[in-house]
Amino acid sequence: MSKRLVHTPEGVRDIYGEEYAGKLKAEELVHNKFAEYGYQDIQTPTFEFFDVFSKEIGTTPSKELYKFFDKEGNTLVLRPDFTPSMARCAAKYFMDEDTEIRFCYLGNTFTNTSNLQGKLKEVTQMGVELIGNPSVEADAELISLLVEALLNTGLKEFQISIGEVEYFKGLCQAAGLDEETESELREYISNKNYFGAESLLLEKEIPEEYSSVLLKLTELFGGVESLKEAGALVKNERSQQAVRRLEELYDVLCQYGVEQYVSFDLGMLSKYNYYTGVIFKAYTYGVGDAIAKGGRYDSLLSHFGKDAPAIGFMIIVDDLLSAISRQGIRLPAAEELFVMTYTKENFAEVLQKARELRRSGRKVEMRLEA
Repeated sequence: MSKRLVHTPEGVRDIYGEEYAGKLKAEELVHNKFAEYGYQDIQTPTFEFFDVFSKEIGTTPSKELYKFFDKEGNTLVLRPDFTPSMARCAAKYFMDEDTEIRFCYLGNTFTNTSNLQGKLKEVTQMGVELIGNPSVEADAELISLLVEALLNTGLKEFQISIGEVEYFKGLCQAAGLDEETESELREYISNKNYFGAESLLLEKEIPEEYSSVLLKLTELFGGVESLKEAGALVKNERSQQAVRRLEELYDVLCQYGVEQYVSFDLGMLSKYNYYTGVIFKAYTYGVGDAIAKGGRYDSLLSHFGKDAPAIGFMIIVDDLLSAISRQGIRLPAAEELFVMTYTKENFAEVLQKARELRRSGRKVEMRLEA
């Protein structure tokens, strides 16, 4: 047998034993918080029609999708992201309902990219979606739920960084940027690439009054006081309204008592273009990237025929586990496994004892004596 057959392809891995037990426990702790807030479980297919994740939707670029064909010739993809699937599902089953819908999910996502930088191509995600509520209170509910879910796993030192897509879009609109330039600038600012953003704005001959503010986005982050500075920098109503929304959001988060975990970043943008308002990411020690991401996507469901506001977030379970491990946090131990050995001669006796223990709720493994 080829040695290659016992190894996994690049970007995927096996998880077993104590590590997998820890993963299941972390998922349980997070899920308990989702349930406390009234979110109901939903399971969607691992693969969907390509159009669910098309460029028009504003999700993962086509070149990063795992694509294949069914026997009818339809193009299918392994899901790279849960949110479009949730939007499709809500449109299909709740098309004519105006009530709020709360979903939570657990599953794997798949991204076909060679620019891994140590990241996996298959990761486990847990998340929630709140559909049908456009309010700032709904924004606060999601961020507070994320804080409580992370705390429930034992994490104590983390920060939820919050931005507002409309602040950036208002500036781009006022500056007269076309869609292509806005998209390119979004990437530079998101990566805190000041010089790339500066070069692009000079090339496009954007007036100084707009370019100076757009460039300042890379450093507009901090506590709630940074919102006053952000508001003073802009004159257009769209951006100012975005700042007011964040100020309202902070007030509600204070009512939840989670303000110590919150900061603001007006330069925060997402590669997912379906986000329309508040966006947020959770950062902690021991992991280079965000362990959770979310935001408001009020226009996404309209692609599937249902006009409804929505907001959600997802936790990358694999990165959460890395943070838990590197910070030396011990998850609550699983129930101890009781091991019993047997021989052919005493099998019946040992089996009887094992069955009694199992009926009482104990975990029992029966091993053949060497």
